[in-house]
Amino acid sequence: MSATHHPATHQPATPAWPPKSAPRLFVGAALSEGVQLQIEGGQAHYLGKVMRLGPGEAVILCDDVTGEWLAAVADVGKRSVGLTVERLLRPRESVPDMWLCPALLKKDRFDLVLEKATELGVAEIRPVLTRRCVADKLNPERARAIVTEAAEQCARTALPGLAEPVKLDALLRDWPEGRALFFADESGGDPATASFAGHAGPAALLIGPEGGFDETERAAIRAHPAARAITLGPRILRGETAAIAALALWMGVAGDWSART
Repeated sequence: MSATHHPATHQPATPAWPPKSAPRLFVGAALSEGVQLQIEGGQAHYLGKVMRLGPGEAVILCDDVTGEWLAAVADVGKRSVGLTVERLLRPRESVPDMWLCPALLKKDRFDLVLEKATELGVAEIRPVLTRRCVADKLNPERARAIVTEAAEQCARTALPGLAEPVKLDALLRDWPEGRALFFADESGGDPATASFAGHAGPAALLIGPEGGFDETERAAIRAHPAARAITLGPRILRGETAAIAALALWMGVAGDWSART
């Protein structure tokens, strides 16, 4: 009499928790286990109306101090969403000590620089005013919102520092000792990858405006003891392209890309 074979039964895999689709938000409150928050304004609209979250669903919170936390929706009101913090998912990350010092550009182009620099992992963004800058002001609230949304999108747990714009001469005068200043010089310099690979320690990238640095500015930068002129290839790049390309090169050569899995 032949034995009866029953097909093997498989238990469904337990879904990952929190789900990868869980929304991420930076909040101003200090986070710890058991803390209850009331989210209002645009963030509440996003959670309740856009994502349509209900009680018990997951939200990832970051406070830019302790790290990344799992929270659960407690209640959803017309104008607010209540959250309860459950547990720490990972501590605040350590980012490479790289500053980006980009000359101010037209609003939409500088918005792109803010967004992509954040995604690439820059530690600080320090806008610079030069003689050929078309723009001369930066809306700090708008800039902070762009940086924060970019950090949420790319799962950063640490927001980059965002400084007020300063004139180039003030930037050079107050430059901190021990920090290399790589500047993209369209008149020529050492290849960027070789320069980055040969340096260890704090660094910064200085990128010019739409019309580039004028001769007086270029001479002042080259005369600075921390300055190292680099070239980004044979083509003349727009300010936003140069900033993104240079930062990506640095992250790949001397930053944290090579250490990540």
